[in-house]
Amino acid sequence: MSTSGKIKIAKDGPYVVTGSVPITMATIDTNDAGDAISWGGEAEQAVSETFALCRCGESQTKPFCDGSHARVKFDGTETASREPLLKQAQLLDGPTMQLVDARVLCAYGRFCDVNGSVWDQVGESDKPETRANLIRQVGNCPSGRLVVIDKVTRKAIEPELPVSIAIVEDPSTGCSGPLWARGGIELVGADGVTYEVRNRMTLCRCGRSDNKPFCNGAHASAPPFQDGLG
Repeated sequence: MSTSGKIKIAKDGPYVVTGSVPITMATIDTNDAGDAISWGGEAEQAVSETFALCRCGESQTKPFCDGSHARVKFDGTETASREPLLKQAQLLDGPTMQLVDARVLCAYGRFCDVNGSVWDQVGESDKPETRANLIRQVGNCPSGRLVVIDKVTRKAIEPELPVSIAIVEDPSTGCSGPLWARGGIELVGADGVTYEVRNRMTLCRCGRSDNKPFCNGAHASAPPFQDGLG
C-alpha cells in the first residue's frame, strides 16, 4: 500500500503529523433505532506541514496538543501488538466471502450491527443483498478491525479513503471518538518501530485506551469523552 504522510508518536506526548495531512470531521450518523448507518462530516481544515495532535485528552486546543500531557504526567506507553492484522485476527468463512475480525482493535463504531450483524452476514454472503450490506458495513468500520476478503480473487475489499485524519464524533452516544487515520498513513511508535501500514486505523485521543496507540472504545465508557468539537 502506498503511503503519504506520517504520524510519529512522541513518548508520553502527542501524535506528530508530517506531510500536510488534511484534518476533517467525521460524524457517525444513525437511524431512528440508533444503529450506525453512515458517515457524515465537515470540510477539511487547513493545516501546516507538521502539527501535533493531542493524545492525552486534556488539551484545551483539541484536536491539537497544547502541552497538557506534561502537566498531567500522561502515561502514553504503547501496549498494542506490532503483529500484522491477520496474525491478530479470527477468520470467519462464508460461501463467497471471508471476514477478518481483529477484536482488540474495536473502536465502537457500531456499523457492524445494522441489517443483521456482519458475523451472521458472512455466512449468507452468496446472497447479493447480504453481500452488499456486508461489504458496506465492514468498509464503514473505522478501525479496520473488520475486513472482508473475496474468496474468488483472494483479495481484501477495502473502501477508497483519502489520505487524511478525521476527528470522530458520535452524537447519538454523546461522546467524542478517536482519530481516524485513513488512506495508508505511516504510523511510527515512540521507539522508532513502524506499525503495519493499513487503510483504516483509529488512534486513541482520550488517553484511556489500554491498547495504545489504538482506540479500544474507552471513550464511550462513563463518563464519556467529550472534546467540545462536535
